[in-house]
Amino acid sequence: MIGIVDYKAGNLNSVMKAFKFLGLESQIISSVEDSHGVDKLVIPGVGSFGAAINNLKKQRLYEFVLDWLKADRPFLGVCLGFQLLFEGSEESVEVSGFSVVEGKCSRIRGRKVPHIGWNKVRFVIKDPIVDSFNEEEYFYFVHSYAVLQTSSTVVGTTDYEQEFVSIVRSGNIYGVQFHPEKSGEAGLRLLYNWGTRC
Repeated sequence: MIGIVDYKAGNLNSVMKAFKFLGLESQIISSVEDSHGVDKLVIPGVGSFGAAINNLKKQRLYEFVLDWLKADRPFLGVCLGFQLLFEGSEESVEVSGFSVVEGKCSRIRGRKVPHIGWNKVRFVIKDPIVDSFNEEEYFYFVHSYAVLQTSSTVVGTTDYEQEFVSIVRSGNIYGVQFHPEKSGEAGLRLLYNWGTRC
């Protein structure tokens, strides 16, 4: 069972519909009590870094997620959920992330911010989450902050003015900067790989 964390800002329905289409059972987690029977966890991504962390704490889900991550249990962070894995963000400098992946999120220094639309992800290593893909694929992005470097395993990178990390892995913990649930067939394939192989 896949648990989708509800921190009152994420695009839960799109993610849940994607898993349902793929035949992967999922449920919304709004409290720790909702987590029984869950063996994989997703934090979807919409909203701001600081507000997401604060809402998780208000709902008493922050410690639950942190313990999950520290135990290296299967996890997928999507867009903002990806960014929360890191130490912090320029978006909310006073708020710390989960810090299970080294690095920080920086504001994109581009001609047009936010970065919105389809862009290419280059797969720099082989990994189960991108099994059956070629060397690159297009996914849908919506974000104003990005991780430029990390010492953790980088699975995919993307260029928008400069190169940034678009897929990261640390053990059983994955994060993707794009929105697979809005990325058509490629996004569904990536979600299926994560749900069945990671």
